[in-house]
Amino acid sequence: MKLNDRDLIRKEPPFVIVNHWVLAISCILLTISGFAFLYKLEWIGMLFGGFNAMKVVHNWLGVVFTISLIVTLPTWLKECSTYDKDDLAWIMAAGGYLSHNVAIPPMHKLNTGQKLAYLGVLGMGAGIAVSGFAIWLLPASKTLLLWSHFLHNVCFVGIGIFIPIHVYLGAIANPGTMQIMISGMVPVWWARKKSPKWIQEVEEGKSH
Repeated sequence: MKLNDRDLIRKEPPFVIVNHWVLAISCILLTISGFAFLYKLEWIGMLFGGFNAMKVVHNWLGVVFTISLIVTLPTWLKECSTYDKDDLAWIMAAGGYLSHNVAIPPMHKLNTGQKLAYLGVLGMGAGIAVSGFAIWLLPASKTLLLWSHFLHNVCFVGIGIFIPIHVYLGAIANPGTMQIMISGMVPVWWARKKSPKWIQEVEEGKSH
């Protein structure tokens, strides 16, 4: 089945889009409130109704974030854990972000950078979730509390660095990418350029 380049194709289903926004919004709010806790920023605390209220919101947002992160596993973990020679070539070419004169190898639904980013978020998210629950639910163990705060802060810094980079690459540096997380649809010609392996599988009836 040959796809028409002028048509639209669904790249992500509605459920994945909704969960992405749940993950993103909870992550951003957790980062903002966590930043307020770390630096005792009362003006941010007041936006949540005070530090005590912000702590409650922060803890339960952590539950939402954790569930949302787990929900991503069936959708992205398998592809993001699979690499071949094209992924190595993508890394060697830095994905074309440093120069438009390099050849970019064909990618599947996600490019190598997106796969590595997901694994990074998964790892940091798991670390921040486990340590956060330990801080919340097991405060009596001083040693555990100390190490949990350390892990929580390290992952917090990683997530804090990741968010603006992800927003920039997803919304500014790669025109057309943002619409995937709004409608889930992209033009076939765009998908053929960005994800030729996936389009080939769709046309061969091996994917959808």
